[in-house]
Amino acid sequence: MQYKPLSQADPEVHQCIVDELSRQRNGLEMIPSESYASPAVLRAMGSIFTNKYSEGYPRKRYYGGQVNTDKLETIAIERAKKIFKVDHVNVQPYSGSPANLAVYFALCKPGDTIMGMDLKQGGHLTHGCKVNFSAKYYKSVPYGVGKNGYIDFNQVRAIAKREKPKLIWAGATAYPREYDFKAFAEIAKEVGAFFAADIAHIIGLIISGVHNSPVGYADVITSTTHKTLRGPRAGMILCNGNASEPLKPTPEITKENIPTLIDKAIFPGLQGGPHEHTIAGIAVALKEAQTNEFVESNRMIIKTCKIIAEELLEDGFNLITGGTDNHLILMDVTNKNITGQEAETALEKINISVNKNAVPNDPRPPFSPSGIRLGTPCLAMRGMAEQEAKIIGKCISETLRNTNNSQIIEKNQKIVNELCLKFPIYSGREVE
Repeated sequence: MQYKPLSQADPEVHQCIVDELSRQRNGLEMIPSESYASPAVLRAMGSIFTNKYSEGYPRKRYYGGQVNTDKLETIAIERAKKIFKVDHVNVQPYSGSPANLAVYFALCKPGDTIMGMDLKQGGHLTHGCKVNFSAKYYKSVPYGVGKNGYIDFNQVRAIAKREKPKLIWAGATAYPREYDFKAFAEIAKEVGAFFAADIAHIIGLIISGVHNSPVGYADVITSTTHKTLRGPRAGMILCNGNASEPLKPTPEITKENIPTLIDKAIFPGLQGGPHEHTIAGIAVALKEAQTNEFVESNRMIIKTCKIIAEELLEDGFNLITGGTDNHLILMDVTNKNITGQEAETALEKINISVNKNAVPNDPRPPFSPSGIRLGTPCLAMRGMAEQEAKIIGKCISETLRNTNNSQIIEKNQKIVNELCLKFPIYSGREVE
């Protein structure tokens, strides 16, 4: 069979890829849930492992021809176990939401009570939002933040004691502070609940030692493998215990057999064949995560985020919690007489991508909320540091204070373009 290059086989799709490459090269991605996968990760994801069906787990497959898939998946598992110092890792979840679904499937029964941060206050859809499966199949009793924007552990404890949940989640999509996993674990223990930590956003920060880890506190840990891990769009589940026979039935749900329950939940409970080409990308990302470059980049994520926050505070912007401990900033822009949608659009004009986002107790609707969410993972991955963060902070501030001033927009667009040229990404043809 004769194969054509993509540019000839499908010019329309090829052009979409070329255009997206240009957009990423020539703009600053400041959506905190986004990152840049390395060319090595992209190459692994586009490998011939996409051809192979491999239902089951290493050395326990339902198809033949698994010598290489078994080796590959074991490499990914062992790397994750080494990095996080855990007994068991499942790298088959198709993404973060399926990983969280597997936790419910493993540890809860329909109708059980669950607790997670309210979506309107920074939480994730799968932690009990009323429009999501997690609140349709389980009784969701969300917790939130106090007036200062921080998680209110007195509230969390009071709700947990009153509702006696089966499962308590820690983790969010728009929370700019470090998570107190120990406090969550203590509350879960008090009420006899399982404690799950969703570290999708902060996994790279944890690996790099700039954010505390839930290992040793959480019964089960879920994560995406993109975001600050800089891998493919997929998921992982970490836990402790023994899963030497993951497909045998288990008589009851206990902390001792969580690995077995998780593996059974993923397959055959929720998924069929794993995406081994994506697992190849996970393996590469986990190897890269053990390098000094990865650690220093994640440290710079924190430094640059704090600097941008300081610049915005100096210019009178309202930051939720008054700043940040991690990779993201949540900002209420209504004191500048604009909406989150208007702020997102204004920054798009100077080639900075952020996302409109609700703030805690937001009186505005979801498609036109009061705030924006922005972060620095992609800036640090491009090699930007403190000096660039100050420049970017000033560009953002000036643009949002002058959204209708074409001269200021043009000036800041030029500054952003110069930064993109100075700190290029994907400079070769390896990703086209």
